Amino acid sequence: MKQTLAILLLLVTVSLSAQVKVEGFVKDSLGAPLELANVVAINQATNALDSYAITNDKGRYRLSLQENTSYKIQVSFIGYKTFDLALTTEELDIDRNFTLMEDNTLDEVQLVYEMPITIKGDTMVYNADSFKNGTERKLEDVIKKMPGLEINDEGQIQVEGKTVEKLMVNGKDFFDGDTKLATKNIPSSAVDKVEILKNYGEVGQLRSVQDNQDNIAINIRLKKGKDNFWFGNITAGGGTSTDDPLYVLQPKLFYYSPKTSVNVIGDLNNLGEVAFSRRDYFNFTGGFRAPSRNSGTSIDLGSEDLGFLQLQNNRAKDIKTKFGAINISHSPNEALDLNGFLIYSNNQTEMQQNRSVRYTDSNLGIPDEVTETNTKQTSDLGMGKFNLKYRPNANNELNYSVIGRLSDQNQDQNIFSTVSGDVTEINNSSPYSVRQNLNYYYTHNDKNIFALSAQHLIQDEDPFYNAILSDTTFNRTAYEIGFDTIQNAYNLNQDKRVKSNQLDATLDYWYILNQKSNINLTFGTVYSNQKFDSDIFQFLDNGSSEEPIPNINDIEIGNDVDYTFSDIYLDLKYRLKVGIFTFTPGISGHAYNTKSLQYNTTYKDNFFRFLPSFNTRVDIKSSENISFDYRMTTQFTDVTNIAQGLVMGDYNSFSVGTPELESSLRHNLRLNYFNFNMFSYTNINGSISYSKNVNQIRNSARFNQGSVVNISKPFNSDFSDESLSFNGRFQRSFGKLRASLSANLSYSKYNQVINDNVSINENYSQTYRLGVNSNFTDAPNFDLSYSLRVADNDQGSSRTTYYTHSPSIDFDALLFKTITFRTDFSYNLYRNETSTLNTYKFWDASLAYRKNQDSKMEYELKATNLLNATSQSQANAGTFSVSSSEYFIQPRFITLRLIYNI
Repeated sequence: MKQTLAILLLLVTVSLSAQVKVEGFVKDSLGAPLELANVVAINQATNALDSYAITNDKGRYRLSLQENTSYKIQVSFIGYKTFDLALTTEELDIDRNFTLMEDNTLDEVQLVYEMPITIKGDTMVYNADSFKNGTERKLEDVIKKMPGLEINDEGQIQVEGKTVEKLMVNGKDFFDGDTKLATKNIPSSAVDKVEILKNYGEVGQLRSVQDNQDNIAINIRLKKGKDNFWFGNITAGGGTSTDDPLYVLQPKLFYYSPKTSVNVIGDLNNLGEVAFSRRDYFNFTGGFRAPSRNSGTSIDLGSEDLGFLQLQNNRAKDIKTKFGAINISHSPNEALDLNGFLIYSNNQTEMQQNRSVRYTDSNLGIPDEVTETNTKQTSDLGMGKFNLKYRPNANNELNYSVIGRLSDQNQDQNIFSTVSGDVTEINNSSPYSVRQNLNYYYTHNDKNIFALSAQHLIQDEDPFYNAILSDTTFNRTAYEIGFDTIQNAYNLNQDKRVKSNQLDATLDYWYILNQKSNINLTFGTVYSNQKFDSDIFQFLDNGSSEEPIPNINDIEIGNDVDYTFSDIYLDLKYRLKVGIFTFTPGISGHAYNTKSLQYNTTYKDNFFRFLPSFNTRVDIKSSENISFDYRMTTQFTDVTNIAQGLVMGDYNSFSVGTPELESSLRHNLRLNYFNFNMFSYTNINGSISYSKNVNQIRNSARFNQGSVVNISKPFNSDFSDESLSFNGRFQRSFGKLRASLSANLSYSKYNQVINDNVSINENYSQTYRLGVNSNFTDAPNFDLSYSLRVADNDQGSSRTTYYTHSPSIDFDALLFKTITFRTDFSYNLYRNETSTLNTYKFWDASLAYRKNQDSKMEYELKATNLLNATSQSQANAGTFSVSSSEYFIQPRFITLRLIYNI
């Protein structure tokens, strides 16, 4: 840690040495400061932009220039005559003020050099070429170098700490605004401008009545010459390994014209380069958000995808990927926009994972367990969407969208457990869903605005599960459930089917009292129906099958449940702006109705509840604000938790539902602070969140002596669950260097019941990250970081603490203007309180040659996992246990690639 800090300080010191500061104020002829004026310094010898600044609210600027160098200083501001000054630096800092005179001519300001960043109201425009040095290949390579922008671990773009909701190219949605697909595939050479659209609202009619302060969109402007022509690149390559030959084929083609855009992305490889993972598939919203998401009601439809092992950092022992996607947008006229996409992904994955599991309370006779799991997965994922937007005039807008999903997923696992012995598991699932969305917006006049939103979902999930085990510790549980215990092995099977049908609709009315206040009245409803069927049966040694007959009274086998939920509500919000304060209090009244039918018995729950909400925002400056938000929400569970019959989660986890289960009440509080200073390029943001769940649904588990098999049952806890989290970040630029420090802390407390013993679980999670990166025009660039992750879990009488130290460095350089060298290295030390559990190093590198920036052909030699690391490790906390996992990954791969640029 000390060595890392020393290196960071040395780099900052070197960057600041041999530099001269030029600072002062920019004012108008009356002496008033000009905020957001542009000041650039052009090196007279190289004709390159050496430094630039944007004035703050006091008109102050600061430039960092080289000693003993001649510059041309240019100061500009819209509506004022540009001021030019020839300046030669020596070794002392310089104070220089500028006075700009109004320009009444209509001639466009001529700049000798385009500003890297310009600000126009809520729009911030980055000139992409100002942040390129020739090593960039994709959009993400450019965005990482722009102050205030970064890409997080999930591949999402963040602007000044806020996650971007939508990405467009030339004003057209790119795969419904998905930022990860854009950053990984759009070529950097095609990017001219990156426009940051703050306070972004999808519907122009609602911008004056909705709070869009935290909504950010990005629009990518393409370079001239990219219109009306296909552009992009095709990558093909191969290599050798100890097993199969290596291959990669990645076409990425784009076409943009004023009326039509076409994006085509393909990927075929066995290198572990996952273009679209299962997690991406299920996280891909397609732009859909429930109309009632802010009403105070939360209903969980569940998911039968939870049994599949997830990739860690997109790595595995073996991955084969097939991916294809096409996105088409067409505007036949100014009033109509049509767009849609099709996505197909096939991933064949092999994973190996070793886990050490410690259960919460060894005094209860639950043994610790070590497992070795080998997994094979095959996933075929398909998705398609069509969207129509019709806006005949400024007062009317109609949107209709439909998105369909279809998948076929298979997982085979061979598990060795020190407690349960050898286990074979098979999971199959072919779920599909169709979601439709209709929105209509009507502005009657300046005072009255109406909006109708409706969303309908049909979802069908059919997971099948099979487990084969020879486990004597399972005998007691098997007897209770009613399985035949005299067979050579337990061959257990389960069929499940969940059909969901949900309608979510709202009718909104806004009455605008004046420019500073309005009233919003919402009438809405949520209707949901779920049908759940399940059946457990056992294959016997003679090939026949039978359904178990329980030997204890509180277990039923099989489910046939019809569950209906409805919410009719009226929501009232009042928005008032007073000076720098904006207040939005609200209250909603909900009439809830739940009804389930199972085993010829009907269970009902009808009640009425008021749910308050409150939001306040303090705009200290245009780029500094504080906000506080409070919401009370009612949370409802999905049908599987109320299903009375036995359900298998996996070979050591069974559950029975509680038909009388009630909803829970959640209090959510969040405080945010945000400050972005363009003068010093300093970004400070942080948030504190607290939640308290009353009547929360928890699980009571029962373990038999000496066994890790449990049967759990949900119940409404008399004890409140609480969670508290903090995240903050400080980032500042020092000339060509940018340093950052971030922290994420979380604490959660919840109650659990095991074998009728109540205990309190407390989980602490801490992540700290320190980094510095450079953005030199000619010199090599680097990104150096150090992160520390601490996972501290206190469960009953068991407490575990795991630490992960991760220093890393990324480096890229353009050599002889033709060769691009890129490499990244990370070292990871994984330990507990007493000893080191694992160390693993990842080193990737590539060497690419192209004759010049406009060359059609490029040749690349790329190596991954050069040090041939075999595994990585992490800690996980479950409801009843804490585990430490070692996860095995692909070996060293070296490939030669040919890239053809269109």
